[in-house]
Parts: sequence; structure tokens; C-alpha cells
Amino acid sequence: MAGEPLCAPTKLLAQESEGAATAAQEGDIDVPDIIFSHIMDSYEWHITDWGEHSIAIHLPVILISRNDGITVFSSRHLEGGEEYRGYHIAGTGQKHEGKVVDSEGNRPFDISITKNVLSLMMSSILLLVVILLTARWYKTHDALKEAPRGIAAYMEPIIMMVHNMARESIGEEDYRRFSPYLCMAFLFILLNNFLGIVPFFPGGANLTGNIAITMFLALCTFLTVNLFGTKHYYKDIFAPDVPVLLKPIMPIIEVFSAVMKPVSLTIRLFANMMAGHILILSMVCIIFIMAKYGGVIFGSMTVVSVFFGVFCDMLECLVAFIQAYVFTMLSSIYIGLARQKGEH
Repeated sequence: MAGEPLCAPTKLLAQESEGAATAAQEGDIDVPDIIFSHIMDSYEWHITDWGEHSIAIHLPVILISRNDGITVFSSRHLEGGEEYRGYHIAGTGQKHEGKVVDSEGNRPFDISITKNVLSLMMSSILLLVVILLTARWYKTHDALKEAPRGIAAYMEPIIMMVHNMARESIGEEDYRRFSPYLCMAFLFILLNNFLGIVPFFPGGANLTGNIAITMFLALCTFLTVNLFGTKHYYKDIFAPDVPVLLKPIMPIIEVFSAVMKPVSLTIRLFANMMAGHILILSMVCIIFIMAKYGGVIFGSMTVVSVFFGVFCDMLECLVAFIQAYVFTMLSSIYIGLARQKGEH
């Protein structure tokens, strides 16, 4: 998960909960609630607070149950723990906390458009537009005679970087087959990492800090590696050229290693991006925690918190790129290892 953008720490907290800032004056600020309300998924997209009114986008709740069939309604009806059509959001400490459950506490099949789902849709559309605009420029211009302009000028070095990465890791013969997937993975992760840094709509969603998203991306790499692996790749796993005493053990180790590769991809991206969000929000919360200790301490800690918040934002911009690069680089290496011929 990414942190929050430059010069935005105090703005972010105002968007998350203006009421929490008021409570901080009395020393009642709930830091875990502020942090987890930001990094967790939700059935609405909170924009900001205007006075006593919360401005939010209420997303559609779509439920499928055996008794009621398909039920669709706005998440506005579930605000404040209210019950609507026999459904409500499970409270803190309850089973399925934060999820829609029926009156008996059972969770129906939930395909609601949540904050992360909406963010996924918007980022996918944005990425598609960027790719099509880039392709349009190359379709209407001769790249050998003129330099790219506009969006194509920004996309070319990124795509060529991933293209060269695939060539070095996979090899001259096969890299063109897998380069499109690697470009997609890099651009998708990079775009959503940076969108997570933006504190206002349509940014601020914790998409790449959601383990379900990173797990799916890692699963795509896992399937690409194992579906397109050569016979020599599988021979090295199940019948490696090792001493006889090691032959029963090595396949177990190799299978475990193959399974752990997507696990490491999942956790690395998820943990790094989520940690960035938590770090920034923690720095912001210090301002309000210190509000009850007097003007001198409050003012000095505000300066320190904002300074470190801005520094962490700048660091998160770098981390956003590094995590996209590392995921893509490791994916290309894993594919390259699975595509090696016998002489290698």
C-alpha cells in the first residue's frame, strides 16, 4: 500500500474523519479505527466531511442468498449499523466484521461493488485509455522518423524497460510471447500504487494493499510459469540430476519452492504497500494525539509530523515504482527459468 501524497497528511485525516480530530482534543482519538477505516475495503467511498455531514459515494450492495435470491440496494441504507431488508453490516468484534450479514449473522454470497472494486474498474479503464492512446500515436506516426509525443513519449521508456527486462530474463526466442503480460502487470501495479498515494477521489483506495489483488496477480504469474514450462523445467522438479540419496527429497523441495514463489510475490507487494499507508496515517495521528498536551508540544509535534509525513510520501513514490519493478522482474525471472532448454 502506498502512503499519502506530498503535503497531504493533514488533508487525508480530515477526509477520513473530522469527528476523530475533534475527539483528539479530549484525548479520545481512536488511532486503530482511523488507520483501519482507511486501509480496509468498504461499501462506500468516503470523500470528506462538510460540517456535520459526511460526503460519500454510496456503492451498490449486491447479495445472493438461497432465501431471497438476488438483492440489490444502495449502501446508504446500511449507514450507522442500520438494518435494511434483513441485512446489516457486522460490527466490531462480530463474526464477518465489516461485511454484510443477514439477521442471523450469516453472510450471503456477496458480489457488491465495494470501494476497491470501483477503484479496480476505474484504474483498468484508465490503463486501457492510456494504452490505446499510445497505440494510436504509433499507428498514425512513423516512430523511425519522429520522436514520440504526448502520452506516447512517457509510455515508450517504460514499455521498453519491461521489454528489455523480458529479453534478458527469458531469452531472445521466447520473450516476445510474455512481454505483453509483463507490461500489463507492471503498468497495472504502478498505476494503482500511485493512485493509492492520491488522498482524494478517485485516488486513495488501498487496492495493491489488498491481499486478494496481489494474490491474483501472483497467481497469474504462477499459471504463466507452470502452463508454459518446458519438459526440462518439469524434469528438474520431479527427476533432477542429483545423487541417488537426494532423489526422494529434491522433488518435495522443488515443488515447495514452486509454490512459495507466488506466495512471496503476494506478500511482498501487499505488505510493502499497506505498511506505507499505516506509516503515513500514524504520523498524522500524532498531531491529534498531542493536541491535549498544550500549544508548545502540539505545535512542535505538528511540525515534526508534517515533515516526516512529507518525507514518507516522497519515499512512498519511490516504493510505488520499486514494488512494481520488483514484481515484474521476479515474474520475468521465474518465466525465464521455466523456459530454459536442456543445455541451460
